[in-house]
Parts: sequence; structure tokens; C-alpha cells
Amino acid sequence: MSFIETLTNLAHGNVVLEIGMILIFATILAFIVRLFKQPLTPAYILAGLILGPLGLGLIKDPEAIKALSEFGIAFLLFAVGLEINVKKLKDIGLAASLGGLIQIVAMYFIGFFLSLRLGFSNFEAIILGIVLAFSSTMIVIKLLSDSEQLDTLHGRIVLGILLVQDLLIIIVLSLLTTAENFSPSLIVLALFRGLILFVVAYLSGKFIFPKLFRFAARSKELLFLTSLTVLFIFAIFAHYLSFSVAIGAFVAGVALASLPYHFDIVGKVNPLKSFFATLFFVSLGMQLTSISSEFMSRIFWLVLAIVILKPIIIYLLVSLFGYEKRTAFFSGLSLGQVSEFSLILIVMPFVVGAISQEVFSTIILLTIITMILTSYVLEFQYPIYLFFSPVLSFIEKIIPTKRKKVLEYTPRGTKIDVLLVGKHRMGSIFYNTLKGLRKKVMVLDNNPDVIKKLLEKKIPCVYGNMSNKEVLEKIKVKSLKTVIATVPNMHDNILLIKHIKNKNEKTNVIVTANHVHQAEILYGAGADYVILPHIISGEKVASMLKKSTKNKKYFIESKKRNIKHLKDN
Repeated sequence: MSFIETLTNLAHGNVVLEIGMILIFATILAFIVRLFKQPLTPAYILAGLILGPLGLGLIKDPEAIKALSEFGIAFLLFAVGLEINVKKLKDIGLAASLGGLIQIVAMYFIGFFLSLRLGFSNFEAIILGIVLAFSSTMIVIKLLSDSEQLDTLHGRIVLGILLVQDLLIIIVLSLLTTAENFSPSLIVLALFRGLILFVVAYLSGKFIFPKLFRFAARSKELLFLTSLTVLFIFAIFAHYLSFSVAIGAFVAGVALASLPYHFDIVGKVNPLKSFFATLFFVSLGMQLTSISSEFMSRIFWLVLAIVILKPIIIYLLVSLFGYEKRTAFFSGLSLGQVSEFSLILIVMPFVVGAISQEVFSTIILLTIITMILTSYVLEFQYPIYLFFSPVLSFIEKIIPTKRKKVLEYTPRGTKIDVLLVGKHRMGSIFYNTLKGLRKKVMVLDNNPDVIKKLLEKKIPCVYGNMSNKEVLEKIKVKSLKTVIATVPNMHDNILLIKHIKNKNEKTNVIVTANHVHQAEILYGAGADYVILPHIISGEKVASMLKKSTKNKKYFIESKKRNIKHLKDN
């Protein structure tokens, strides 16, 4: 008996062993792709392809794994809901709402007519039109969160568009659930049910959850259990209202987003989210069956529409609403994939009975291909942007629209001594120290809220990313004496060091890292000093202990300064 057969017989009928096998394969492939500095999501999907019917066929109970993977969607959308602060989205409301609606309608008709042209039936073209219209909240939020781009301007626009899409897909799924007995009254009923769900979430978030979680926050374990209870209460309630469990989980997250404990909740839920999300992507790969060469040629054209036409439409719409080319381009680039809701759509009784197995597999393959491509596109979004930048500059000039106010302030005639990248948290301490030393400081930050506060105080600042050469050129780095980056992003820090040193070797470049091996790489790249927060904090506390032996009131004075700093930030 071969080793593969032994594994198959060993795990057969035992879901725990099959899950173990999935995690082992996923972890091995994840290590391999990280060695080549590739995104992890494709590794999970590839693990599913290897373990599934197209590969070794080791998993004999894919339905059980698929059922468990639905927890992945639920936990991830719950975490997405927790990240959505409606107040932060108000500045981009029109671009997200109206722009999102226009994009959905445009992509639906492109998908519908393209599908008809490719030889699909009318009903299959309707389904494919819906599939092409919506983007993946799950993969986009995961990738933006991993790269710390959720709080950027384009991150908020993307989040707003996804929120509009999620609200519309709720209605679409609800209508398709009752499509066999379709009538205008069902549309009203679906909207009414959706309204009930959100009203209950709003009222609970305003009147019940603050008191409930104030008590639960006294215990980490109780806070975790209460969060999961809220998630499943809304999941059950959504199911009762004929919505998917994932929708209920998303709404539960939104209901808890305004609580002061939502960061703690995210921290508690993240490990579960990561575990079940891995199962989701692996199960996605396992669902794929063989597809004919004819369907592969059709898939090629559908993929082009999703990864090229959809981003172009979003880019043009965001540009028309007055946003500059970089923000518009990154917004479009982030949304060039198929939504995970497509997988919910094609297993609905009314749909699955009316489409062929090949169309079913086509939609799964579209989801896999576009999610993998998005992982790579967002990994290399800055080089892609720089490649298309000349074309984007030309388009920006010919689009007849009033540009929004640029998020930057540079007083004329002011010579900047220090560029501070990232003012939040640690950066604010550096800024206050430099200000006390009478240094002229320019702040570079990709959080629009931070920049707006600086603009109000007339502090020199610019919105952008430290790896963006266009932004650095605006600052005139040649005259800088010191550059301090508080963002522990290896890739961006290396690009920053090389750019600054190429312009002026005498400029001191101070960057931040999370680990010792990263610090060694950054020193090798030319950094003058690498901040390791855990080492510096240890040295600081050691120094405080020495001072406290000479001054008994030292900790009291330090506490007052610390509290004042926390309130200021």
C-alpha cells in the first residue's frame, strides 16, 4: 500500500484528522511561498487543489470541511464589521455610495452581455453578471489589513464601496432565494427584512451592548465569549430572516464597531478568524472539478473583464469624484476579483438546479484565479502604479473634474530639517521632542485623519506612503538632515533608505523593525540606526529603575507625563 493510500485510509471518515492534514499541507506550502516572498492566500488554495479531487484526493469528506470553512467567512466578516467606523467613511460617502452603485450596474451589464457573447444561456449570463459585479470583502480586507492600508484614503474608499456592495448583495441573495415565486412584494419584503436586521443592530449597539460589554470587559474570557455570542445571535437572526449566516456575522461586527473594546475583541477573534479562513481557502481549492478546454477559453475572457475592466471603471469613477490618480488607481486595483458571496449564490437551490456543473466550476475557478491575482497585485501595487504613472497623469489632466483639496501643507521658504514618517503613537513622542529642540519637522503619514489634524495646526505635512518616490520628491529630501520612520515595514523601509541615500549620503536615516533579524537586514541596506521598540522599552524601564532609587517621586512624575501624553494622542 502506498503512502498516499495509507494517509487516505487513516483520515477517512475522521474530520479531525482531515483538518489536521489540511493544516499540515497549508503550513508546508505557506513556508515555501514565504521563502520566495509570495502572498500566503494562493498557498492555501493550492493546498486545496492538491488535497482535492483534482489532486491526490486525500480528503474524502469535503462537505464537512466546506461546512467548517463557512465559519471562516463568518469570522472574517465579523472582523470586517468591527473595522468599519461609519464616522471615518463620511468623507468618502459619495464616492463609495454613488460610485459603488454605478460600478455594480456597469459591471453587471458588461458581465451579462459578455457571457451571452461567450455562449452561456440567459439565466447563466444573469448569474455571471452578478458574479462579475461584486468584489471580495474577505480577501480585500485581509490583504489591506495585513499591509496596514485600511486607514489610508484609498483603503477607506475601498471599504466604503465594499460596504455598499455587501448591502446590495444581501438584497440580491434575498430576491434569488424567492426567485421562483418572484413578485414586487417580495422586493419590499426583502428590503423590510434587511431594514429590521440593521435597525436591531443599531439599537443594540447604542443601548444594550455598551452596558453589556462594560461588564464583560472585566474578564478577558468573558469578553471573548460575549463577542462570540453576539456573533452567533445575529447569525441565527439573519438566518431566520432568510439571509446568510455571513451577513449576520458582518452586521454583528458593525454593531460592536463603535464600542471602546472593539480592538480587544478583534485581538481575541483574530486567531479563530485566521484558522477558519485558512479552511475556507483550502476548501475553495477542493471544490474545483475538471473543466473542458472550451470553458477555459471562456474563463480567460471573464478573468480579463474582472481584473482589467473592473479596476479601470473604479479608477475612472473615483477620479471623477475628485481624488488624485494614486488614490483612484489603488482603489481600482484592490477590487479586481470575484466576491466570496458568489460561492453562496451558486449553491442556492434555485440557482444550482438551473446551471450546469461546468458553469458551477467556472465560477469557482473565477473566484480562485481572481483572488490569487489580487494577492499578487496588492503585493506589488507600487511598482505597478509607477509603471502606469505617466498614463495616469495624462488621464488626470483630461478628466473634467474639480480636484479635492490636496492633503499637504508646506510653508514657503521653510527649510525642513527632519522628515518624520508616521506620527501616530511612537511618532508623536519623537515629534514633541524634535519640536522642543526647535527642529523644522515635516510629517509624512498615510492616515488622512492624522494629516487633517496637522493641517488644522498649520504643521508641515504630506499625505502618502514612504515608499512612494513621487511623494518623497515633493519633500525635497536632498536638504534633509535626518529621516525617522516609525513604521516597521521591511520592504518600505529598504526602499526609503535607498532613495534617501541616493539623494544625499549624509542624511541620517533612522528606521523601525520588529525583530533582530530585520534590523540586521536594514543595517545592511544602509540604515544609520534601527529602532527595536522592545529593546528600547527595556532599556528605558531599566533607566527609570535606576533614577527611582535616587528620587522616590520619579515614578509619580513619570506617570503624570505618561497620562498627559496618552490624553494628547
